[in-house]
Amino acid sequence: MAGNSYGTLFKLTTFGESHGEALGGIIDGCPPNITLDFDAIQLEMSRRKPGQSAIVTQRKEEDEVQFLSGIFEGKTTGTPIGFIIPNTNQKSDDYAHIKDTYRPSHADYVYEKKYGIRDYRGGGRSSARETACRVVAGAIAKQMLQNIKINAFVSSVGEIFIDKPYQQLDFSQTENNAVRCPDTETAARMEEHIKEIRKQGDTVGGTITCVIQNVPIGLGEPVFDKLHAELGKAMLSINAVKGFEYGSGFCGARMKGSEHNDLYLPDGTTKTNLSGGIQGGISNGMDIYFRVAFKPVATLIQKQETLDNQGNIVEMQGKGRHDPCVVPRAVPIVEAMAAIVLADFYLLNKIYNTNV
Repeated sequence: MAGNSYGTLFKLTTFGESHGEALGGIIDGCPPNITLDFDAIQLEMSRRKPGQSAIVTQRKEEDEVQFLSGIFEGKTTGTPIGFIIPNTNQKSDDYAHIKDTYRPSHADYVYEKKYGIRDYRGGGRSSARETACRVVAGAIAKQMLQNIKINAFVSSVGEIFIDKPYQQLDFSQTENNAVRCPDTETAARMEEHIKEIRKQGDTVGGTITCVIQNVPIGLGEPVFDKLHAELGKAMLSINAVKGFEYGSGFCGARMKGSEHNDLYLPDGTTKTNLSGGIQGGISNGMDIYFRVAFKPVATLIQKQETLDNQGNIVEMQGKGRHDPCVVPRAVPIVEAMAAIVLADFYLLNKIYNTNV
């Protein structure tokens, strides 16, 4: 299977399945002599792990990272960093009922058609559990980028949206509720909506907004490796993601150029930031902000028609432990992928431009 690696200089390769012995990864290209804060890495894992609140899957995994190589006396050595995350709470029998059937809008059908075999236990390699490996790499990337601040948060669940610009939000409040929304009133409404959806055996989608501050000017490699293009690719590689927009996004398509242009100030900053901190595919020093859309989780705890491997339309009902809404747990994943992209471009830029 191809497509298990991401990055050019700072490169992550992941392996493992949802119900296998362990997940794991190899981070290649991490510079030497970075003192790692292992508590900070584990904190990022705890933000993503299952079973952390009443509105997420109740699978109980501690997601404790075991580093195997590339670290000596608490510092990176410049050699590949190998790690594993043991799976300790698999309940594979929960998936026996879909051994011969395909869940609607899930990867089951295409995996079997592409490879001629599939691991039906929790989706195998297609499971969002794979993203735990990305969070490890992202946590290390964040420690490479000490001056850059990356803050993601849930900006909508279903039809419930934050109605404030990000500049008016206090990011320190994001972790104070189960939804990971920094607006307390909106978070309460979101949480109640998710609980109601769960009672119905249904699921709901939402959006995550990410704000990246203190990015130096010059990150991004035109023509085909633009910064926003790589951010888009990174976000769209996350399970359940259906859309990506940065800066003015699709709203910009409704504007005139006289409304959309960001006019300069004498110091090179701009009066507005509809460009989203990126111009010509290169960071311009302003805040980078983007929004990621997540679809509802495909597995429902209610009856649906589906297809079996004999070509019959049959009735099925999901079982087991599933998120009614994936966005609260996806916040650290979005941050991790953003950090990996920036770390890669930071290293690339050191080769070509000594100003960064």
